[in-house]
This record gives sequence, structure tokens and C-alpha cells, in this order.
Amino acid sequence: MSYIEDKGILLRKAELELSTAPTKDKNTAIEKVCESLEEHREDILKANSLDIEEAEKINMSIGLIDRLRLDDERLDDIIDALYQIIDLQDPVWKSDRVWTIENGLTISKMTVPLGVIGIIYESRPNVTVDAFGLALKSGNCIMLRGSSSAINSNMALVKAIKAGLKKSPISEEIIQFIGKTDRDYVLDMLKADDYIDLVIPRGGQQLIDFVMENASVPTLQTGSGNCHTFVDESADLNKAVNIVKNAKAQRVGVCNACETLLVHKEIAEAFLPMVYDELRDIVEFRGCSRTRDIIDVKEATKSDWEEEYLDYILAVKVVDDIAQAIDHIQTYGTKHSEAIVTENLINSRLFLRKVDAATVYLNASTRFTDGGVFGFGAEMGISTQKMHARGPVGLDQLVTHKYLILGEGQIRD
Repeated sequence: MSYIEDKGILLRKAELELSTAPTKDKNTAIEKVCESLEEHREDILKANSLDIEEAEKINMSIGLIDRLRLDDERLDDIIDALYQIIDLQDPVWKSDRVWTIENGLTISKMTVPLGVIGIIYESRPNVTVDAFGLALKSGNCIMLRGSSSAINSNMALVKAIKAGLKKSPISEEIIQFIGKTDRDYVLDMLKADDYIDLVIPRGGQQLIDFVMENASVPTLQTGSGNCHTFVDESADLNKAVNIVKNAKAQRVGVCNACETLLVHKEIAEAFLPMVYDELRDIVEFRGCSRTRDIIDVKEATKSDWEEEYLDYILAVKVVDDIAQAIDHIQTYGTKHSEAIVTENLINSRLFLRKVDAATVYLNASTRFTDGGVFGFGAEMGISTQKMHARGPVGLDQLVTHKYLILGEGQIRD
């Protein structure tokens, strides 16, 4: 029996209990995990420091190291997210429709857990806890496979989670962590149809492509984030500078950071020097020919329009109008998060309606695409596909439904 099968059997057994666990027991379990994370704080941060040291040795980019790093504040945020999940409504065994058909049968559409979720993710050890919390509250068991770069952090976090579960009414076997870094174990997960009901890849395009090409288990695709901000000719330029600065530089190693700035030609000469002066000390600009006629920056190539940098790099293009901006986004965007800065009502409506993305913003930073910000407590990732779930994946996206049909002896003619 394989390593993945051993863990899958444990999850399937635990699933029977968890799927019908009362909300009170699930909330108690999450609370005990919060307490355990606090008790294991020092061990978790020490383990994370080992991962950071290894990342620095291999010259991992600053943005990716930032994504990997834990500190007291970030651990506080992780624990707070779990407490928020406690406060959210249990999504299991709810009905939004009950009806009676002509022969007297009453049909109810009820929400139920998916079963066992597998998540494969890169860096970001907070995903370990977020995914666990969302899975538990939605009645799902979970198999976790993080990246080798975060192995020490993830193992310490899972140890703390299991210690908390031991003090709760919920079995510690509802969470299984793949503590081996060989990619063969990922392949085994992707083929484990008997044990996993849904696989969620969370990471860069290379990881997502690998999962989509190799999985026989159903997948929920969380996409990479080649996100754009378009500054229209009617934009408030000071507002636009602040939005672009936040979207690009507040945290660069995240999927909702802005990677390409599009600027209407009518305000390019006024706006580009403003945003350049604000960001040039921290961001490398790569611009089209019209951009380079206005500010002295490196030349952008086609690959820059396609790139999710996750770094202090910003591609800049001057466009003729909103139609060209939308066309550029539809050509190079990854359907994640897109923004327009404008004071023109017609253009705002056009952009919001025509841009095909999971989240579309008017006069705001793309950095708000986040399950916690949206009020979901946390997220499994940002889904960029259109089936089942789109945008931040929270509790409501982790349940399916079944129909209950109540009769009094009816038979079909």
C-alpha cells in the first residue's frame, strides 16, 4: 500500500464522522487549534527561520521570500483568520429550495461537504492553516502538500494543528500532510480518485499546468495573477498614483499584485512622471516605446506583457483608448484581478461589464482580492475558472448538494 493510500484511508474513515459533525464541535476544534498555534508559536517561527535561511542560500527572489516569511504579526493574522471562520455560518446542511411536485413528493436541495480535499501549494505557509480551517468548518477532510521551500514551517504548523485537535471533539486524522518533497507523491495525489474528491492547485502557472495535465481527480483551478491597472483619461491622477503604488508595491509576491500598468495616451505625459517619481526607488519599470518617450525606463518586450513577476518590476504601456486597454487585458490577463481608475461613468460601466476576470475593480487596488478581506475568513485560493467557483474560494464554495425526496408511498406510473 502506498504512502498516499495510507493517508487516504485515514481521511476516508475520518470523513464519515466529520461530514455530520455538529457546528459546535467543529467550532470547538478550531478554537483548540488556535490555542495550540499560540502555544507552539516559538517552534513555528524557529522552523520558518530555517526555511528562510535555505531560501536565501539559493537566492530566492525578495518577493518569494516575503511570501514564505512568518513573524509574530503574520502568525497573529493566521490565528485571527481561524477565529473569523468560527464566527461564520456553517455551510453544511442548508437548503435554499424546497418544493412539492404534483404527486405530493417534497424535494429539498441540501448542502453537504465535498468529502476529502487535496491542496497542492507553493511557499506561503499560512495556506496550511487557512486550508485546514476552511475544510474543517465546511465538513471536509484535507490532504496538504506544500512546497519543499516551506517544509519546516508546514510541518511545525501541522504538528500544532494536530495537537489542538487532540484536545477537541474532532479527530486529528481529518488533516493529513505529505511530508515528502519528491514530486512522485504529487502525482500519486493527482491519481488518488478513491481517496480524494477534489484537488486544488495553488501557486504559479507551472504548478497549475502540471496539475491540470496529470490529474484524474477533479480539480478546482486557482490561477496565476497577471493583473492590470488601467488609468483612464478622466482619472484623478493623485488617486491613481496611490492605487498603482499599493497594487504594485504593498506586497509584490502575491497573486493580486499589479504587474502591468496601462495608461491612456491623453494623460500619459502628466501621469507617467508622477507614478515614476513615486515608485522608481523601489520598482523597476519596463515600458513600451511611447512610455520610454516620456520616462527613461527599460524597454518592455512581449514577454513582459505575459509575465507574473511576483517581484519589484512593473510593465507599462500607453494605450489609445479604453477599447485598446480591454483588448490588452483580454490578450494577456489571467482572469484574476483587473482595475480601472476613471471618473467617467460610461467607461467604468464598460470596463466592469466587458473585462472577463474573477474580480474587476473601479477606483481601487487589486490587492483586495482576498478571502479574508471579502469576509470569508480565509481562502483556499483565487479561482480563475468559471465552473463551480470563481474568485476567492471560501466555505460556500467547498460544499456540494444532494436532493432529499420525502414521500408517502408514491410509485411512478
